[in-house]
Amino acid sequence: MGIMELFSPIAIAVLGSCVLFLFSRWKNLRGPPCIQGWIPWIGAGFEFGKAPLEFIEKARIKYGPVFTVFAVGKRMTFVTEEEGINVLLKSKHVDFELAVQRPLYHTAWIPKNIFFALHEKLYVLMKGKMGTFNTHHFTGQLTEEFHDQLEGLGTHGTMDLNDFVRYLLYPATLNTLFMKGLFLTDKRKIKEFYQHFKTYDEGFEYGSQLPEWLLRNWSKSKRWLLALFEKNIGDIKTHGSAGHSETLLQAVLGMVETETRLHSPNYGLVMLWASLANAAPIAFWTLAYILSHPDLHRTIVESISSVFGTAGKDKIQVSENDLKKLLLIKWCILESIRLRAPGVITRKVVKPVKILNHTVPSGDLLMLSPFWLHRNPKYFPEPESFKPERWKEANLDKYIFLDYFMAFGGGKFQCPGRWFALLEIQLCIILVLYKYECSLLDPLPKQAKFSSFGGCPPASREMPN
Repeated sequence: MGIMELFSPIAIAVLGSCVLFLFSRWKNLRGPPCIQGWIPWIGAGFEFGKAPLEFIEKARIKYGPVFTVFAVGKRMTFVTEEEGINVLLKSKHVDFELAVQRPLYHTAWIPKNIFFALHEKLYVLMKGKMGTFNTHHFTGQLTEEFHDQLEGLGTHGTMDLNDFVRYLLYPATLNTLFMKGLFLTDKRKIKEFYQHFKTYDEGFEYGSQLPEWLLRNWSKSKRWLLALFEKNIGDIKTHGSAGHSETLLQAVLGMVETETRLHSPNYGLVMLWASLANAAPIAFWTLAYILSHPDLHRTIVESISSVFGTAGKDKIQVSENDLKKLLLIKWCILESIRLRAPGVITRKVVKPVKILNHTVPSGDLLMLSPFWLHRNPKYFPEPESFKPERWKEANLDKYIFLDYFMAFGGGKFQCPGRWFALLEIQLCIILVLYKYECSLLDPLPKQAKFSSFGGCPPASREMPN
C-alpha cells in the first residue's frame, strides 16, 4: 500500500471528525446558553442542589430569559418570559407525562406501563371529585375535623407555628380524603407517622432524581410509608361498607385496580404526599403573613365576627355563602402561594422547539420556576410585597386566577386538588382566628430563597374573652 493510499483514509477520518465537531458546536450555538459544571454526569448538580432558587435567579440575570443547566445526567432548560411559558404550556412538542414518569417511579415505585395506563384516567377522576362543583361536599366534614383538633389544644398556649398548622391539617386531610382514623390512632403512631412523612417530604425532590442508595434515611421512610399502606389497604377498601360514603382514596384505588392489584399502596403514597406536602406550608405562611400585618389581622378578625358573631367557644358551621363573604382570607392565601410557590413546572421536549432565538433540542426538560415568575414586576407590581388586594383583579367567581400565576401548574394537567386545598386552608384560618387571639412571638423570618420555610416562628394563642 502506497503512502498516499494510507494517508487518504486517515485524512478523511480527521476531516470528518472536524466537520462533526464544528457541526456540534454550531448546533450548540443555536441552543440556549448551557451551565455544565466540570464533573462528568454530576455537571452543575452540587451548586444547583445547594440553593436551586438562588441558582436559577443568578443564571437568569447572567444568561438571559432562557438557559440550560446540565445536572445529574439531565439537561434542564429554564424559561422565564412569555414566549417560553407559552411553549411550555401549549406546544404539541412538549409532554407532561414523559417529564414526571421517571421521578414518580423513583419516589413511589410505580412502573412505567402502569403509570401511562392510569395517569389520565386518575386525573379525570380526581378533577371531577375535587372540582369546583364538588368542593362544597367537603366543607362540613372539614369544619368538623378542624373543630375536633382545636378542642384538643385547650384555651391557651404557645406552639411552633409550623407544628401548629400540621397538627390541624394532617388529621383533617387524612380523615376527609383517606379514612377516618387511618394511621393516627395513638400518640406513638402519630409521632412515628409524622417523622417518616417529614423525612419523605423534605427529601422528595432529591429522591425523585438521585439513586436511592445515596439517600438512606429517605429510602427508609419511603419503605415505612409503603408498608403502612400495604398493611391498611384492606381496611381502606372496605371502609365504605360500614355505612360511610366513599372517600377519594377509595375511588382512586378502585380505578387503580382496573389495571393492577400490586400497586395500590404506591398510589396511596403518591396521594398522601400530594395532599399533605404543600397545604401545610401555605397555611403556615398565610397565618404568618396575616399575624405580621396588624391592620390586616384586625380587619380579618372583624370580618369573621361579622359573619359568625362574637368570637368565642361556639362550634360554628361554615357554609359556602359564608366563605364568599370572607374573600379577603382567600386573597391572603393566594398571595402567600404567590410568594411561596414551591417546586417547578416541567415538560419533556419530544421535538425541538424554538424559544426566542434559541432551539431547545428534544430530550431536554423544559422547566419553569413559579417562585421567580411570581416575582417578575412585569406581571406582579411590587412583587416582594405581600399585597392581598392585588387579587381583586382576579375573577375568582369564575375560578380564574391572575395572569401568569402558575403555582398550580398550567395547561391540561393543572393540580386537580387546587380547589380542595384552598378550601381547607381557608376553613383552617377562619376557625383558628375565630377561636383564638393569636400573635407571633418572634418576627417573621426573612425569606430564604432556597428553602421551604426560612424558619418557623412560634405563635401564642388564647381564647378571646
